[in-house]
Amino acid sequence: MSKKIYVGNLPYSVTDASLESNFAEFGRVSSAKVMMDRETGRSKGFGFVEMASAEVAQAAITGLNGMSVDGRSIVVNLARPREESSGSGGYSPAGYSAAKRSDVGYGTGGYGGGRY
Repeated sequence: MSKKIYVGNLPYSVTDASLESNFAEFGRVSSAKVMMDRETGRSKGFGFVEMASAEVAQAAITGLNGMSVDGRSIVVNLARPREESSGSGGYSPAGYSAAKRSDVGYGTGGYGGGRY
């Protein structure tokens, strides 16, 4: 079982330190991180907490899921592993890759070329 926990629907006022202190009630916290927007420097409203053991993580999930923080009901569950993104087209080391889309392109589209 994983020790990493996803915490969603966080108020923008929550910091790394306050997130860590909330989870510390259930056991030792290895790390606590509120995700921040690169451009604005503001919280994205979610974060991740890593606990010392899977048992402690499960206790924290059970105890904190649905709890009200500054008027918002937070979502607490096990973090899913990051999915590998295949990209959304565009430029890559292999070059421009709009050819993946079957609905756009030249040929068989009649006057104007594309199929829209």
